[in-house]
Amino acid sequence: MEKKVLFFQGSSLLLPEEIPATGMNWEIPLSRANDFLLPESAVENAGLPGDEIYYVLVKTENPLPPRWQAIPVRQAISVLLGNAANGNIQSDRMLRAFHIAQWRQESRFCGSCGAKNTESADELARLCPACGRLEYPRIAPAVITLIINDEDKALLAHNKKFTTGMYSLIAGFAEPGENLESAVAREIREEVDIEVRDIRYVISQPWPFPNSLMAGFSARYASGTIKPDGVEIEDARWFSRDNLPMLPGPGSVSRYLIEQWLDRALLP
Repeated sequence: MEKKVLFFQGSSLLLPEEIPATGMNWEIPLSRANDFLLPESAVENAGLPGDEIYYVLVKTENPLPPRWQAIPVRQAISVLLGNAANGNIQSDRMLRAFHIAQWRQESRFCGSCGAKNTESADELARLCPACGRLEYPRIAPAVITLIINDEDKALLAHNKKFTTGMYSLIAGFAEPGENLESAVAREIREEVDIEVRDIRYVISQPWPFPNSLMAGFSARYASGTIKPDGVEIEDARWFSRDNLPMLPGPGSVSRYLIEQWLDRALLP
């Protein structure tokens, strides 16, 4: 049976135009690599033993062949998770392959001695043939939090990188030496200058942009006056359920947390 593979280029998933972008399974026959004049050796496995996930990474300078389309991976996540059948399974497979593909690109050389890495024969790791250093896929934990005040309003913020008019939740990476709850409190303090309490873990999601694991939390407002840092956050304010701005698309932890609040399912 012919291998099925995912095609990536930069931060996009590539699909032939005859395969609908609203489909469920975007792992397509390996023979389509011929459209890019790629050898079979270009295919790599990002899966676990017995559960292979094959992908091809197309160089960014390569033009798309006729009748191919590029779909941003973030958009693809929303499409897959919007399908009820096996969207979660397909999304997890795509995110794993995308994460591993990026890591392999960024770990071609040893971080200790600079020699060119090889693949470990025993596990998913890079092996330096010169000094023996092993490098595993990088996973950077990040936190994102829905903050609710005593009036049952949610704090939403506009990041400078966002589309005009879009608001989301306060998020950031965990620092060395701190747990996730401490990261929640620190990020909120740094970005909007308020204190929170009752920090509770809700859900997590792989988020390979470039290599995160996003942990979603809820928290209660405790004290302080909202003051955006002006570096990342341009605006932040309390919103009621009947007066919401543009929100992140489906498929992200931020949208899930906001929808849980909208459904009054998040906090007692």
